[in-house]
Amino acid sequence: MSDIRLPAGVRDFLPRAAARRRAIAERLLETFEAWGYQRLITPVFECADVLERGLGADARAAAIRFVEPGSGEVVALRPDITPQVARIVATRLADVDGPIRLCYEGAVNRLPQPGTGPLAQRELLQAGIELIDAGSPDGDAEALAVAAAALATTGLEHVRLDVGHVAPAKWVLGQAPDALAREKLKTALSRKDKAAVAKAATALPSTAREAAEALPRLWGPARDVLDRARHLKWPHEVEVALGELADVLAAAGPLVEPTLHDEVTIDLGEVRGFEYYTGIRFAGWADGAADAIVRGGRYDELVGRYGRAAKATGFAVDIEAIATAQRASGMAPPAGATSVLFHAEGKQRQVAHRLARALRGKGFRAAVDLAHREHKQGLPAYGKGVGFDVIVELGRAPKAIETTTGKASKLDAAAIERALAGDAAALAQGLRRIACPS
Repeated sequence: MSDIRLPAGVRDFLPRAAARRRAIAERLLETFEAWGYQRLITPVFECADVLERGLGADARAAAIRFVEPGSGEVVALRPDITPQVARIVATRLADVDGPIRLCYEGAVNRLPQPGTGPLAQRELLQAGIELIDAGSPDGDAEALAVAAAALATTGLEHVRLDVGHVAPAKWVLGQAPDALAREKLKTALSRKDKAAVAKAATALPSTAREAAEALPRLWGPARDVLDRARHLKWPHEVEVALGELADVLAAAGPLVEPTLHDEVTIDLGEVRGFEYYTGIRFAGWADGAADAIVRGGRYDELVGRYGRAAKATGFAVDIEAIATAQRASGMAPPAGATSVLFHAEGKQRQVAHRLARALRGKGFRAAVDLAHREHKQGLPAYGKGVGFDVIVELGRAPKAIETTTGKASKLDAAAIERALAGDAAALAQGLRRIACPS
């Protein structure tokens, strides 16, 4: 028999870890829906040639492809959900006027990127929004506001939004005389290595050279960065882009929580995703996360690749990055509903089932122990190990055991009788008090 194993880069999530990630996703989707976004579900794999119309170069390289046995088609596991939304809008929703607000959550699968190693996580959990047929500044301002609301759901401290525009760095890189010079400059800019940028910029015309050397320093508080950027010599299209960025931040002011809006930073030296983003782009950060937990921006050319010309903006949230940051900061997994396991013998088992049903009606997770033997580790340890907060032992003197400490408390017989008669309020209150003592 071969070893029992998982492929490199995927993992199981046991109940506590799964509960954390599920709670993150549900809070995000509730937030998106509160802003008017409708949820959809897309397939985990698609015909590769269709999916890849909407993927940038990095995502195409990361796509996991295989031959579908039934049809012989080359298909790909989705490395990103946004192209799927673009396909749906251009085809299934072709007759629906915009703006269209859609949201999603699900797993994406990617090959490890260069430098990450073979054990890098390949299966990532995402949630996000797409706002179709909404222009700038209003559409971008709403996307920033919803991203800020998404950051607020995480419970993480010191969250911030970092906003930019593709135009300045794209123009600078476009002035490189050849592909090699462009790649050297792009690498230096991605590292914000001022010395390397200055060296690579010697191949550029003088005006572009000055702008290139300034890009690594064009990061910081929004007003200060915009003021410094406007003192540089830019072509008309970049000046228009800087004005657009200022307009978006102004439009977002009434929508974003004031403290967070006051702390928005600008980064004009970001060089990732030029073939994908067409205007404003942004990232959300939080203490404890090694990378951005939110990434998004404007992508006005994507939906048109599927047959419907449409402006679009949106973002994706990295659920796994949030979960990792929450754990690093000491945040406990969500408590969820109080969970009770009834242990009874003989005729009392029917009583246990009736009580469990009554507690479910009060929002509890409730079950009856199915084992007809003693648990090796003892009943409280068993209950804790399988995720119950309280064990109720029915007998002549019913008692409740809090599984974390093993402390036992006598149960009110009158409360049990009332629960059996259809009123479980007193029993529920007593069990919640035992599960979560003040």
